[in-house]
Amino acid sequence: MGRKTSFMQDPVITILKIGGVGVLPTDTIYGIVGSALLPKTVARIYKLRRRNLKKPMIILVSSLVELKFFGIKLNPVIQRKLKNFWPGKVSIILPCASKKFSYLHRGTKTLAFRLPAKPNLRAILKKTGPLVAPSANLEGRPPAKTIRAAEKYFGRRVDFYVDHGRLDGAPSRLITFQGDKVVSLR
Repeated sequence: MGRKTSFMQDPVITILKIGGVGVLPTDTIYGIVGSALLPKTVARIYKLRRRNLKKPMIILVSSLVELKFFGIKLNPVIQRKLKNFWPGKVSIILPCASKKFSYLHRGTKTLAFRLPAKPNLRAILKKTGPLVAPSANLEGRPPAKTIRAAEKYFGRRVDFYVDHGRLDGAPSRLITFQGDKVVSLR
């Protein structure tokens, strides 16, 4: 399909809910997105990006409550610390040992989550549920800064593109917790 559409059109939400894949602006850069709860969709994104199968992808959520979908239980200290970073451009690695989500954690038994700052993106996430959202590029290539660049990577192999002009952002900051201490990884 590969059609261009606007950010909040119902077709984008419908396509994502039924397992489709598209390119849209995240709070940092363009991402190639699909439902984090559908293993076939996640596998499709790995194939489209030619991504290393051992590397997990970042998952966008609309609220802290959605972490429960993945069996993530936060202690009160970590929950308070998360509120210092979210919503925002920070992805946080949390433990997820569940075999049910091995298609996401790829054996690392951890998942990286981000609660985006952009209200329109959170509105989509509220309707679609959590989305995997790696950068819109092939593994090892520069992230697409425009839809035209994303189209060169993926062509008609994705179901939609949402154009928001040129995005010169950087990938999200990546952190984890060691005990109650914050450790920055990028």
